[in-house]
Amino acid sequence: MADKKTGTPVADIALQPYWDAAARGKLLIKHCQACGRNHYYPRPLCPHCFSDKTEWLETSGEGTIYSWSVERRASPPYSIAYVTLPEGVSLLTSIVDCDFDNLSVGQKVTLAFEQRDGQPTPVFRPV
Repeated sequence: MADKKTGTPVADIALQPYWDAAARGKLLIKHCQACGRNHYYPRPLCPHCFSDKTEWLETSGEGTIYSWSVERRASPPYSIAYVTLPEGVSLLTSIVDCDFDNLSVGQKVTLAFEQRDGQPTPVFRPV
């Protein structure tokens, strides 16, 4: 799966803290000081209230599978999922290092990173 082409992210100075943290194995999201809500994918403006009063928040690295699917016709097969974090956001990601037949909604997962197109990309493994 590490050689799968996903597209290289465009360099953006506003997201540099995100990529620096990812390189250290940490996942950052944004927290809005105006409305109090968290959001992912991080961006300078809150997508809920459009405030620019956002700050970086490090996640716990834990999550729960909200929904998942397996692409078995791919070589090798892979699983994609929406994972909900305790911080209140969900992200589209991959579930790795597991038996795809044993995945389930509500299953606990933990954060990992894989290098994809030279970028650390958040993925999850079953606990």
